[in-house]
Amino acid sequence: MLEKFKEEFEQILRDDPLGLLSVKPKQAATTTDERLLSSFQEINNFVKDNGREPKAGGNINEYQLYARLKAIRGNKEKIQALSSLDEYKLLQKEVKEIKSLKDVFEDDDLGIFESDENSIFNLKHIPKERAEAEFVARRKPCKNFEEFEEKFIQCHKEIKNGERKLLPFHRDYEMEKGMFFVLKGMLVYLAEVGEKTKDEHGKWDARLRAIFENGTESNLLLRSLGKELFKDGRRVTELRENALNNFYNITEEDEETGFIYVLKSLSDKPKIKSIKNLYKIGFSKTSPEERIKNASQDPTYLMAPVLIVTAFKCFNMNPQKLEQLLHTFFGSSCLNVDVFDNEGRRHIPREWFIAPLEIIEQAIHFVLNGEIVHYRYDLEKEEISGN
Repeated sequence: MLEKFKEEFEQILRDDPLGLLSVKPKQAATTTDERLLSSFQEINNFVKDNGREPKAGGNINEYQLYARLKAIRGNKEKIQALSSLDEYKLLQKEVKEIKSLKDVFEDDDLGIFESDENSIFNLKHIPKERAEAEFVARRKPCKNFEEFEEKFIQCHKEIKNGERKLLPFHRDYEMEKGMFFVLKGMLVYLAEVGEKTKDEHGKWDARLRAIFENGTESNLLLRSLGKELFKDGRRVTELRENALNNFYNITEEDEETGFIYVLKSLSDKPKIKSIKNLYKIGFSKTSPEERIKNASQDPTYLMAPVLIVTAFKCFNMNPQKLEQLLHTFFGSSCLNVDVFDNEGRRHIPREWFIAPLEIIEQAIHFVLNGEIVHYRYDLEKEEISGN
């Protein structure tokens, strides 16, 4: 049996026309140094056949040799290992050390930065508005900054002494020439506001000349500045004494209708004195000083002296509409208290509100420019938010 098996096995080995059972001797693995020498020799052969070193603009084989040579030139150890085979002086070129962005552009062997069409600064697949508004507008040195420098200095003083305040910026807040804003901690002055036109979404926009207090300027779009201010900015209020004349463009043709005033109670009654941020917002055809002469005898003023906090001269306004707007806006914070006059009659004043002064001033500006209908007062957060 065993003899028969051996014969059959030998027959199988002999009957191997494809040589599948032939065992070939194992070849030694190519070392790293051998691969490096072989790859560099291919570069030498190319130079020998073409009379030049490989370039990036050739076919794929030439490009591979070019990339290989570039990699070798950037490695001191490889240069040293191949120096004996460098018959065409390919490795004796100075290896430039990259230390700055300028060096990157100057070392552009591939020509990546030469074509405008493929420039890394040409943004593709970006919405048109974003590309134009946020990337096209660039800051540059303001050549006539000395004309604006004093404005920034004065604005800082006015903020410090309370003549101006920093308030939250809302998306629909009106931005006009001559206004100040704070963007990421830096004052911005609107030196020019171009003609307003509607964009592709039907919203008003305009090109600005915005001056920054660090001596730079930008021609960004109004809506782009608004977006940035909403994310990380504040608006600077106008000066109290000239807010109406400068901001609302009052002329001799406008009719003066009275004053909006804000008062603070000087009552010594604990129930009134203990209320924080309690102010009266009122309208008077006469001056506030004249209007409050007999405050201590008038239940409208809580039967106590009052202090005029601020006052605004109004033009072309309907007093009843003004009071209705303010009552509606601050309705949730209206003071609910009974006041008795000298004859013992009960009164419920409806013009006293519990709100921070800066919020009240902001609401008054919204009333005067007609934007009050777009906002509401959040009593819990003590802030104005858009509808």
